Amino acid sequence: MSSASDVLAIHQLLGRIVYFHTLFIEPELRPSTPLAPGQACCNHPTAPGQLSVSELPPDSAWEALVEVAATIPAHHRPCPKATSTCCATCRAVSAAAAVAAGWAQTEFRSYRQAEPAETLLRDCGHGAATRLGRVFATQHASHCPALDQLTVPEALPNTEELPLTGELLALWVEPTTTTRHPVASWLNHCTGLDDVRRVLETRRTGS
Repeated sequence: MSSASDVLAIHQLLGRIVYFHTLFIEPELRPSTPLAPGQACCNHPTAPGQLSVSELPPDSAWEALVEVAATIPAHHRPCPKATSTCCATCRAVSAAAAVAAGWAQTEFRSYRQAEPAETLLRDCGHGAATRLGRVFATQHASHCPALDQLTVPEALPNTEELPLTGELLALWVEPTTTTRHPVASWLNHCTGLDDVRRVLETRRTGS
């Protein structure tokens, strides 16, 4: 069980995801074909009995993460059953992967006017799925088999490469301790990815 201060820190970081997505990412998303659903979550074929979506509080802040992921159909692959009986941890894992991959693709396109490598998107997705999934499972005492298959890739983008995605990945290493504060606070002074790109270009020119 997480302390009240831990829960507050987690809720604040989830709110930061929503804020960044609404302000920076969503306006730049391109029309895309939704992916096919992912694998069935562990509550259906392999390990029934995990904490289900219906057992979460109705005002759970984690619902916001799922809502953000749903706006990125090119990366979101929820359980094909998608019912209230789904494993809540699996759902958080798949949502986190979609958000990080979608952010990385959108940032890369904006800064470099090119498509990122699939390995970059996959690594960002795996990194976020692992970190946010573990935090969710710890907060709700709901470890599930999906987490045992996840590892954080050795190389992940930092805030000088992909500021929003890099900060997302960094903040969730230990969100209830030293990393609860923004890693790239200058992002708070930007109003869109054009602003972010200009800051990056200025930094590269001045280095």
